[in-house]
Amino acid sequence: MQSTLSSVIGPDAPAQTGSGGEYLSRNPANLEDVVARVELGGPETLPAAAEQAQRAQREWAQMPAPVRGRVVAGLGRLVEANKESLARLVTREIGKPYAEALGEVQEIIDTCDFFLGEGRRLYGQTVPSEMPDKQLFTFRVPVGVAVVITAGNFPVAVPSWYIVPALLCGNAVVWKPAEYAAGAARALAELVWRAGVPKGVLNLVYADGEATFEGLATALAAGTVNKVGFTGSSAVGTRVGELCGRYLQSPCLELGGKNPMVVAPDADLDLAVEGALFSGWGTAGQRCTSLGNLIVHRDVHDEFLRRLDAALRSAAIGDPTEDVLYGPLLDQKFADNFESILDTIADHHTVLGSESVGRIDETRPRKGFRGDPSTGLYYHPVLLDGLRPDDHVFRNETFGPIVGVTTYDSLDEAVELGNAPGYGLSAAIYTTDPATAFRFRQGIGAGMVSVNNSTSGAEAHLPFGGNGRSGNGSRQSGIWVLDQFTRWQSLNWDFSGKLQKAQMDVDTVEPELDFRLPPELGGDA
Repeated sequence: MQSTLSSVIGPDAPAQTGSGGEYLSRNPANLEDVVARVELGGPETLPAAAEQAQRAQREWAQMPAPVRGRVVAGLGRLVEANKESLARLVTREIGKPYAEALGEVQEIIDTCDFFLGEGRRLYGQTVPSEMPDKQLFTFRVPVGVAVVITAGNFPVAVPSWYIVPALLCGNAVVWKPAEYAAGAARALAELVWRAGVPKGVLNLVYADGEATFEGLATALAAGTVNKVGFTGSSAVGTRVGELCGRYLQSPCLELGGKNPMVVAPDADLDLAVEGALFSGWGTAGQRCTSLGNLIVHRDVHDEFLRRLDAALRSAAIGDPTEDVLYGPLLDQKFADNFESILDTIADHHTVLGSESVGRIDETRPRKGFRGDPSTGLYYHPVLLDGLRPDDHVFRNETFGPIVGVTTYDSLDEAVELGNAPGYGLSAAIYTTDPATAFRFRQGIGAGMVSVNNSTSGAEAHLPFGGNGRSGNGSRQSGIWVLDQFTRWQSLNWDFSGKLQKAQMDVDTVEPELDFRLPPELGGDA
């Protein structure tokens, strides 16, 4: 079955037409399977949605925060009841293995479980005043309207990181998902609406990138957008950041990664192989936290590479409804990009991991492939040894099933190699020495660090986000994301019956600064 989808921007808005054309969201494991026909809006769609959101937000913010927390709780239970159906749709639309899709849906449930309690913990503080008969308070207040723009590699989990806390804090949301994940986005939005969030408080906009950017510029200029959350490439994130800066806005930017994994000489090599396999090639390397560069100590390089090569060659690849390490690439544009990455492989590289390089087909078969590779966007895994710091693969996010390997001699050198590409999202080290682990953490620029675990995997109550080319320091998940969707407001209440001026009408107690301890109390004679 396929759906015909269009933008939903509130109960009072006119019916949306596909002024931006039509997009066919296809199953990347079976390109003949059209999941949804998506009527794309034009540059006018996002501003219209922001206007609707601005009107709806005022009433939503008046709902007590604990009640909004109960709405979040209801969403969690609805997602839980529809877990398998939503996961199957994710697998069908973006080709994510079903086991991973189940985990992604569980992340929404975990996020709701965490934030339902925050409805009773949107704490401010009472602060002592420096003057009598006066009391000081602080409050968290919603920012207003949040525009959330998300990628499709995590089509439901990552949007929930924005949408759930934004709604909990009393904001309205305009959500622009990736076109190639339009069906999963609509499914999640339907669950949000059924949980009790009115249309208008959550608005769903389908548009391509340029129409979205133009519409965002219009809405920011009109003052109908108060916060922007963006998950996507570093290049587009830079444009979004520049645009928001013109209007004194600080966006939440969750961008790409070139995530290093260091294998120390004392590492458990089998454990390191397992972690590298999952984080490097799971989801076909299409996570922002996917392993980018393996930095392996020279003493264990050969043995580690031998084990990893064997594990990768024997890994199951294919139909994402089966038990596989990874399925197809998300969409044709990612396949085209990966082809360009493969063109950068040079003579000084040693290519391991599979029998061939490129798309899996009759001329380049993959041993043990599950399913029919001719139906989808399936690619051979690549393990690239002999990586140099000036290689394109070393310095740039590849967003595909390729991992490069280089060596190091000292920990300082490993840290320098890990930081060299300029990203700062996730990093990992495998070692049995606590000193090595803590020194690595001190030196690496990543916002998230793992020891004896993969670069991938986020828990709903930890801050998620990166630095450098990976983001602007904003964080999602846990209590830290509340700072993205609230503003601090202070209140001073003077009940003295007179004007008391801070720093001026303040009683002081003067110390006897010329006093010195007498000899009997230890002072100088």
